[in-house]
Amino acid sequence: MSAARQLGILPALGLWAVLCFAGAVYASWLGYGGRGFAATVTAFAWLFLVVLLLAARGVSEGLAARFGSAAGHLLAAAAFFAYLIYAFGTNTFSIPRAAAAALLVFLPVILAASAEKRPAGAWQDFVIIAAVWTAVKFGPVKWLWPYPEAKLAHVLTAFLAINVALGVFLFLRGVDGVGYSVAWGRHWSFFILGSFAVFAAIAIFLGQALHFISFAPNWSASKALPFTALAIFFFTAWPEEFLFRGLLQNTLSRISKSDLAGWWTASVIFGFSHITNGGFPNWRYVILASIAGLFYGWTWRKTGSIFASAIVHALVDTLWHFLFRTL
Repeated sequence: MSAARQLGILPALGLWAVLCFAGAVYASWLGYGGRGFAATVTAFAWLFLVVLLLAARGVSEGLAARFGSAAGHLLAAAAFFAYLIYAFGTNTFSIPRAAAAALLVFLPVILAASAEKRPAGAWQDFVIIAAVWTAVKFGPVKWLWPYPEAKLAHVLTAFLAINVALGVFLFLRGVDGVGYSVAWGRHWSFFILGSFAVFAAIAIFLGQALHFISFAPNWSASKALPFTALAIFFFTAWPEEFLFRGLLQNTLSRISKSDLAGWWTASVIFGFSHITNGGFPNWRYVILASIAGLFYGWTWRKTGSIFASAIVHALVDTLWHFLFRTL
């Protein structure tokens, strides 16, 4: 990241405050309020703070230098405490729910601790990655986060999972080269826009040829497009790029001693992770997602940051959401 300019702590805190305030105001405008609303906002704000703050310049390095691997345990404990604030504040606490949240939070920590000082690529690393993805993709998220009407279930689960994965891989396992940063470097515009443009040309042609998508612009959604793009970036693109590029592709490249092998393998796995989307088995989705993974992975390789690959990912999903209909 030496050639890139990374977001500082104060701008990160400012961005966090603005986004949390805007979200709270919008929710209030929709009619939400009271103790449950306050607890939900508090839990979301804490989990989101960790997501943003650890991407700022010097934060993860400073925590690692001061607390060492204990920082990972602290993050996990704080994430679980955030869930308890939500559960008690919304009157949705139950022993089964708390046990499920504890399993999601502390099982990866236990597995990481069992790997001790082994280099990245231990079997525990892959089990943790698979477990985190499975929990977010197939876990009973609506049951775990029932308020408000389970509308934030996926978002809160994804942020909880990111908090845990950050603690595990940045501090307990000390994996290098993740690229968990909000940064900008020379030629990044070329890498991002070039990757997006080439993939868009391939995906539009191939998607229509496979009868996967059809051109159907949703002009009525144009006013909400900036907010939709922002939501896609933080709630879909950022978590997936952290998991599949920063962790999986990074680790596979290290154990295979080949950037190319890690890149292609992670891309195919990324494609297969979408096989249940829109009905099982959705091979058209697998094909398009695998190709997308190649472009996201290439962007991550060229920039060394999931921020860049997440931008490409968000641009693709936003274009798809706005201009095309899935068949």
